Amino acid sequence: MTAIRFENVDVIFGPSPDHAIEMINQGHGKDDIFSKTQNIVAVHDASFSIETGEICVLMGLSGSGKSTLLRCLNGLVKATRGNVFVRHGLKDINVATCDRKELHLLRTECISMVFQQFALMPWRTIRENVSYGLEVAGVSKKERGQIVEEKLSMVQLSEWADQYPSDLSGGMQQRVGLARALATDAEILLMDEPFSALDPLIRDHLQDELLHLQSNLKKTIVFVSHDLDEALKLGSRIAIMESGNLVQVGTPEDIVSQPANEYVKKFVASMNPLKALRCAALMRFVEELPSVNGSSIKALDKDKRCLCHLSEKGDLQQITTDGSPLETISFQEDMDINTIPRHTIVLAGRNTPMRVAVEMNYATGLPMPIVDHENHLLGVVGAQEIFRGILA
Repeated sequence: MTAIRFENVDVIFGPSPDHAIEMINQGHGKDDIFSKTQNIVAVHDASFSIETGEICVLMGLSGSGKSTLLRCLNGLVKATRGNVFVRHGLKDINVATCDRKELHLLRTECISMVFQQFALMPWRTIRENVSYGLEVAGVSKKERGQIVEEKLSMVQLSEWADQYPSDLSGGMQQRVGLARALATDAEILLMDEPFSALDPLIRDHLQDELLHLQSNLKKTIVFVSHDLDEALKLGSRIAIMESGNLVQVGTPEDIVSQPANEYVKKFVASMNPLKALRCAALMRFVEELPSVNGSSIKALDKDKRCLCHLSEKGDLQQITTDGSPLETISFQEDMDINTIPRHTIVLAGRNTPMRVAVEMNYATGLPMPIVDHENHLLGVVGAQEIFRGILA
């Protein structure tokens, strides 16, 4: 289900937005519009949708319009032209045209925001900060207390509930901001570069925490970042902006393997594609694997040492290496690669991250067969495929 929909959104800052819109319609560029009217085209003709339960990362350089577009969702910035639909319950509310009552409803029941600079009230305790949104919404004191305790426990700050923001580190303060946003049980979280001011180790830790929370909460999250590594780690989809324009929207794999223009290419040029790619992107398909003596036995590696025995229907029956049978186990997220027994080969799905295949190949020296949920062999990722991914 679609949670958020932008339709041809323009945002103009300046003395005469209508004049700027006329010039846009006539084909003038943003620099020309600014020089002649002093109006800034912050966002131009942005159209895309965000599905319920996904993390969509808006990214781009400073001034690209990503934070402006984010703030259109809760009315902190008003769209000059176009529609901004937010799904609440059984209906879509157009934030660009809704009245004050509907906007208040969205802000108190549907959308919460986590800011870059924490925005904590220094005179209130951590407990009181987390409780603030619930107080505004008129939730009873007893219910507020229960919710606050639950959310503080979720972000591992229960022991700090009666301290003040000044007593906490930057990373802990950001967790308070996250707990406050979660306390309202909003369907949508807006996160405006929430980790960018933190040290790299703390930032990485909070990214992991957010992914862990999201695996349970399934919120719709719109996350603003200028860091591609962060976007690739967090985003199920990424929307890249340049000078107010939306230049590409896609999965991390799409962004890395099929950049839409030179601007996107520059973003991805210096990063390792294995951080974003999944096994489906680089595996050799079963149809490409050489058969042994025309049989249903497929060679999984270049030297034909690792062989996969298939049934007539393509079911994986046995895998051998140098003639010795191997035990097969399926990859799990919490698997400790270092404890995999000898003479064991790990099977994975097409959406398994490529970095897992790299780690597995290094640890076991074996390729990784890719199978579907019915144990049909789809392909393989081994040393050849890994090198091809790194050198592409």
